[in-house]
Parts: sequence; structure tokens; C-alpha cells
Amino acid sequence: MRSLLFLLTLAIGAVIGLGLTWVTTVNGYGPGLVRSGPWETWPKAGTETADPYARAALARAGELPLELADGIAFTATTDSNGRALDGRCDIRLSGSLPQARFWTLTATDNQGRLIENAAERTGFTSAEVVWNRDGTLDVALGPRARPGNWLPTGARDRIVLTLRLYDTPVGLANRTSDAPDMPRLLVEHCPWERSS
Repeated sequence: MRSLLFLLTLAIGAVIGLGLTWVTTVNGYGPGLVRSGPWETWPKAGTETADPYARAALARAGELPLELADGIAFTATTDSNGRALDGRCDIRLSGSLPQARFWTLTATDNQGRLIENAAERTGFTSAEVVWNRDGTLDVALGPRARPGNWLPTGARDRIVLTLRLYDTPVGLANRTSDAPDMPRLLVEHCPWERSS
């Protein structure tokens, strides 16, 4: 009877421990989240000092993060007003980007897969975009082609934007106050909304 009680206690402890770890890592890389508007990053996820939750999340996702010395990746799943990024809507990314030698902007579905589209474009690099005269950037995202910097969303209901900054002086501790100013994201129009 004692051995059965011991095994039951061990099983309950394992289920609770694994369950809490899964809940902690399912939406990110555990503690250490830094936010700047809708953009989120876990600056220590790719370092030797990454906490066990970040390591578990990376192993579960099968990702290889950037080492902080190489760069940093910011993700966004909502716009600057907290509205979910819906690929069926017209979305605008605008403003200045943090200083970096090179950057990439990629749109994926909510499972992290690149979005197939007729334009065969899944992202932009700093060498490809057309800049505004004042050094800012405007990128239109949506299911229909737009002039200028257009990134197709394939009309997916949820999309994730990832902005990777390479060789950047952006250094972050685990405080939101350390986060750089990031470009603004705005869901401008959805087909089911009436024009006024």
C-alpha cells in the first residue's frame, strides 16, 4: 500500500511539474520578457544565462535563437492598440527602427510557418525596402497587393510578425524601460468592417 501511495504521489508531482512548465513556456520563453508597444522579446533566451523555462520553450519549439551578441528578435501578435494581427485585414507598420547593421521582417502564421502566396514574398530585409525621405519606414500588410512595401498575409486569420535586428547596439536587461522605440503597428481596415 505504501509503494502504491508513493507512486501515486510521484505521478501527481510529475504531472503538475510538467504541466506548469508547459503553461509557462507555451506563449514565449518564460520570465525575462521585455515589451515595447506590441513588440516582445526575450533577450536572454539565446544566451548561456537563459533560464530553464526559456531552454524548455526552445527545445519544445525546435528553434535556434539569436545569441544576444549577434542580434535580437522582436515578435508581435497584436497591433499598437492591442488588436490581434488578422491577415484578412489591412495592417500598417510605420515609423523608425532601432539602429542595426541589417534587419529582417517576416510574417508567419500563428504556428510559425511561412505564409505561402502568389507573390512568393514572406518578408523584407533592410536592403530591399523603400525608405521614406525622413528615414522612417512604411510597410503595408494584407491579402491584396498594395503599392510600395507590401507584405502578403495570405488572408490567414492570425499572423505573427518577427523583426530581427542583427549587429545592433540595442542591449537589454530584463526591464521594459530598456526596450528601444519600435515601429507602430495598426490594423487599419478589415473586410467585415463598414467604411464610414
